[in-house]
Amino acid sequence: MNHQAGFVNIIGNPNVGKSTLMNVLIGEKLSIISSKAQTTRHRILGIVNGKDYQIIYSDTPGIIKPAYKMQESMMQSVESALQDADIFLLLTDVYDKFTDKKILDLLNASTTPVMVVVNKLDLVDQDKVNEKLDAWKALLPKAEVMPISALIKFNIDKLTDYVLEHLPESPAYFDKEELTDRSERYFVSEIIREKILLNYNKEVPYSVEIEVESFKEEEKIVKIRAIIYVARDSQKGIIIGKGGDALKRTGTQARKDIEEFLGKQVYLELYVKVSKDWRNDERQLKKFGYFNQ
Repeated sequence: MNHQAGFVNIIGNPNVGKSTLMNVLIGEKLSIISSKAQTTRHRILGIVNGKDYQIIYSDTPGIIKPAYKMQESMMQSVESALQDADIFLLLTDVYDKFTDKKILDLLNASTTPVMVVVNKLDLVDQDKVNEKLDAWKALLPKAEVMPISALIKFNIDKLTDYVLEHLPESPAYFDKEELTDRSERYFVSEIIREKILLNYNKEVPYSVEIEVESFKEEEKIVKIRAIIYVARDSQKGIIIGKGGDALKRTGTQARKDIEEFLGKQVYLELYVKVSKDWRNDERQLKKFGYFNQ
């Protein structure tokens, strides 16, 4: 059999489990996960290699109506995922109400294989699952519809079989040793941001961006200096906490995960700076990797 390779793009609303599914499909934690909406800000590729195939999964931000320039960039990455897919996985869940008519019309008109993946079936009874499946079959008659649970890995093998069945013949797009298109610095910044999502409430996690200012790899240790940018002065105090306790807790949690990710001892320095209204500052956003994805 000839070699197969292609882009399998995962799209859907916020909080339906796109990042969890991506991580399960590739067998590694590449996308950060939290219960908060809009956790994923950038399009990230995860690459699964076999002797005769290369599957390039693409995790994308949840579909939202942009309120900031940052969110405009996030939606641009969704738009790009709608244009270069060899297979679409429209991820929804048993509670989700997907109402984006533009995307539904595009998928109905597309000649690209489409699978509607209904996640979180472990949370409801079979009647509710069947109701959701029937509704999706009516909305996208040409699409395959499959119930899954990314959390307990139910039907993941069947989903992978579908992907391999519809993957086009093509040489590999990436080196067979590659796992992702992103750098180690990117993953370090995402691990730090994940800890902020877990440790802080309300608007603070959404007002934060991470810049890895220096990344020095020595024989036995990696020395990392990272800056946590916030949008307002009051947020700086919240991130640092009383006596620096909150920042220290975040740094300790992040360092442990970074060490596991890099397989090496890490010395992590975290600093907090205010960059007023950075989410609407295109110059700043480009520095953080937006609008050039």
